[in-house]
Order: sequence, then structure tokens, then C-alpha cells
Amino acid sequence: MGGGSWNPPPHDVPHGLATFGAQFAEVAVDPDLGVVRVRRMTGVFAPGRVLNTKTARSQAMGGMLWGLSHALLESTLVDARDGRWANTGLGEYLVPVNADAPDIDIDIEFVDVQDKVVNPLGVKGIGEIGTVGAAANTNATVYAIAERAADLVRPRS
Repeated sequence: MGGGSWNPPPHDVPHGLATFGAQFAEVAVDPDLGVVRVRRMTGVFAPGRVLNTKTARSQAMGGMLWGLSHALLESTLVDARDGRWANTGLGEYLVPVNADAPDIDIDIEFVDVQDKVVNPLGVKGIGEIGTVGAAANTNATVYAIAERAADLVRPRS
């Protein structure tokens, strides 16, 4: 049996304490139908010391697919008359399933960063870091086609 203590660093240290990463996507758009297909995605993350590679990879992949969902399928409609949400339930909220990402080649890499300032083990959370980059990548498609993908399949009011 052992004991010890540790005080976390303050939030205003001159360096990052959280996981960071970068993502890249190859996206194809059918110009006639407006159908967006993500062909390949690569995510490179630096979560400090990775304790379980399989779980960490699964978490990152789940975040990347969730980010695609956020950018390509999900949207919240606002009623312009009163500012209330027009879709208040999951009935008309598009939730992705495996069939929505059938042929995406996803590559995930981890950069080993030894960070003993964060905590004695050098472990950082992976959390939702995959979501942020994926949504940004697919939102780049919005700029390329000048319209949100979710709006292409929804009638305009």
C-alpha cells in the first residue's frame, strides 16, 4: 500500500494542458444531387500517454463519425416567428447509423507526448477531440458547395 499527493497545475500555465490534434478528410459531392460522401479521414491526436490504444482509437473514431453526423445530418430548425425550436423531438432529427458511413476509410494515429505537468502519469483525456476536427472538415464542404448539406435534403420554408 502506498500514498501520495498531487496538486493539478493552474489553468493559466503558458502551455496547453488538453489533448490536441489535426484531422483531414477527402470529400466528394455529387453536383446534381447535392449528396456529400466522405471518402477518407485521417486524425492525428496527441493525448499524452495512451493507456489503452484500442479504447483510445475507438473513442477518436466515434468522435470523428459523430462530427460527420453533426456537420452533414444534424440541424436544429428555429421557427422565425417566435424563435422557438421547430424540431423539439427526435422524430425529425436525423441520427446517423452505420449505413451512413459505409465506405469511409478512417486512419487514426497517436503522437506520443510525454507531459508530466498535466499529471504524474502524463495522461490526458481524448473525450470529444475527434468531433471538433471532423465537423470543421465537413463544414469546409459547406463553403465549397455554398450550402449546408442538411439543407439540401430539407424543403425550404
